[in-house]
Amino acid sequence: MPSFHYDLAFLKAGIPELQAYLLSQEIYWPLSLVPPSGERPYPKMTLGWLILSLTRAEGWPSRTTTSDLLALRQQYQATRAQWRLAWQKKATQEFSARLKLWTHYLNEYRDDKINAHQYAYESQRRVLLTLLLSESTPPTPAEMELLQGMDKFLQAVLKPGPFLWEPELSAAFPPEPYWYLYGTLPDK
Repeated sequence: MPSFHYDLAFLKAGIPELQAYLLSQEIYWPLSLVPPSGERPYPKMTLGWLILSLTRAEGWPSRTTTSDLLALRQQYQATRAQWRLAWQKKATQEFSARLKLWTHYLNEYRDDKINAHQYAYESQRRVLLTLLLSESTPPTPAEMELLQGMDKFLQAVLKPGPFLWEPELSAAFPPEPYWYLYGTLPDK
């Protein structure tokens, strides 16, 4: 999982772009950003990735009071309040796109367990869905049925275990509602 510095750099680059992003037609917004050494390339900015990065950054013990992070949180909240309808629309669009990606991953897993080892990374998609649910308009009945069906499948196959990501972040992602972060997928 990304480090605190990875998420902080993403927030520093993304939050100043947030208003332009919200008013655009794009779901995926390019940022010119080089990751810290040894870390994955940054994804394109989406509302979900910003929320996830902020949640993770604030979840690191002893890092939550940095002045940079506090200032970014204030700017994030101000933009969210000022552009609430655009925020909600963007979250709704992203929810639909992320649900398709999450469903695709689980259906691939159902067909061939070879990608079980990707679950720790892919579980971010399910986290994004949880985070976006509280920011978007209610999903369509078909989307909720699909999400619930994927959750039932996952509950049936998930091997309970320790928190998938860095243990320090577990307080930011408690078992309820993030139950899917507390286990792994069997590879057979």
